[in-house]
Amino acid sequence: MKLLNIGFGSMVSEERLLAVVDPDSAPIKRMIQDVRDRGLLVDTSYGRKTRAVIITDSGHVFLSALTPEAIASRASEKTEEKTGGEADGAI
Repeated sequence: MKLLNIGFGSMVSEERLLAVVDPDSAPIKRMIQDVRDRGLLVDTSYGRKTRAVIITDSGHVFLSALTPEAIASRASEKTEEKTGGEADGAI
């Protein structure tokens, strides 16, 4: 299992990710409230402003203080480490 750091030491399984989205749209706000009501919301923002909403295939939703771009960057760094990055001799 590959874990992705989503901020402040919180980790989520990279294989379970479906989407990382901005929390400002009305549909995402409704989804957050619905998931909160069902008990599947995990707030990992530690009291800071929520900048990313992470949606998993299990129906759980994580709130993060990191931006979606920062989370995507961390995920792509892990992918490059796994594949050996650009220095694998490919042209």
